[in-house]
Amino acid sequence: MYLMATPFQFLSVCDEVGKIMVQELAPLIGSAYGGEELCIGADNTPTERIDRVAEDLVLSVFREKKVCRSLLSEEAGMVDIGGDAGIAYLDPVDGTFNAVSGIPFYALSIALSDGDQVIAGYVKNLANGETFTAIRGEGAYLNGSPIQVSTETMLDHSAMSVYAKKFDMTRMMQLGHKIRRWRLLGASALELCYVACGRLDGFVDMRNTLRVTDAAAGILICREAGGRVTLPDGSVLEFPDNVVSGRCVVATNRVIHRKVIEYLRS
Repeated sequence: MYLMATPFQFLSVCDEVGKIMVQELAPLIGSAYGGEELCIGADNTPTERIDRVAEDLVLSVFREKKVCRSLLSEEAGMVDIGGDAGIAYLDPVDGTFNAVSGIPFYALSIALSDGDQVIAGYVKNLANGETFTAIRGEGAYLNGSPIQVSTETMLDHSAMSVYAKKFDMTRMMQLGHKIRRWRLLGASALELCYVACGRLDGFVDMRNTLRVTDAAAGILICREAGGRVTLPDGSVLEFPDNVVSGRCVVATNRVIHRKVIEYLRS
């Protein structure tokens, strides 16, 4: 394979990586050794041992398969893969704290872009094996079965993940009082996928810290399942190709999106 992988080929390679990663990370889950800080990564945050092991595994397989030209990862930054075209966005362990604490909600998240837009997304819950995938224009899937966002229309019946910085909590509580269930699960890629399959009605992150590596795969999966993903003012969400520039994100089942935006603006 010497050109950029097709979306189907990309997802197949991701699945190969995911199965190996479950085995390789098993000794590090729920351990202080897995959470040992080794260095500061390209995103200016500590790289823990579990992140390094996971990232090295993805890089090794992607270089062998020449899946794309380059790969952007939280830990290593932009690295050469050896293919002729395309860029992959990698979060090797989304929810590192959960993983090293033994909380079963952490994932491998990888997206593929053709240079203009993300065309494939892969998110695997490494704790229970659930695998979310999407190819642009072809829908979203959980373990191979099609998924759709919820049909909930009422905020006071909804369940949402809502994150905010401390100074922004007053405004966020206005939204919090309107929704029925407020959840903080600690792995944004999976939470976006939970919106995609209807387990959550929305995901709001106002910390301005989500990067393309965190969110690219989950956003595509959410959109392909019928969801809407924007900036908090409802405008188009775009990410730069780096791991230091964060964004705020609002993702919903589309039906309640306008209502959420209105409360965030108030």
